[in-house]
Amino acid sequence: MDPSLDGAVMRATVVLLAGGLSLVAAGTAGVGGSFLLFAALAALAVALRLAAGALDDPSDDGLGLHTVATDLWIGPALAAALVALQLDATAGEVQALGGLVGMLNYFLRPLYHLVYALARRLGVA
Repeated sequence: MDPSLDGAVMRATVVLLAGGLSLVAAGTAGVGGSFLLFAALAALAVALRLAAGALDDPSDDGLGLHTVATDLWIGPALAAALVALQLDATAGEVQALGGLVGMLNYFLRPLYHLVYALARRLGVA
């Protein structure tokens, strides 16, 4: 495996799991799709983005704490966007959507490798 591809795939995994867990937690708590849930997820995304900026150590290579924290806010932002599209979703639907988002990376992993292998063959990557 190529380390740069592995790093990108792991970063996508962190983002999608954070978004999925946000939705699963809300659905499990009985919260359905609403503007309030959208606002809460957007506020969580902003808070995580601000917290990531406060980290002092951007020097680590690979998939370190700074890299994960820098990308983590995208998950709740994605979850907020999905809730905005489904404001009338029930709590169970929000929970199911979270499970789908969390698993999306695992469904797409073979596609990541296929596209990367094709790009390497064409000399693009």
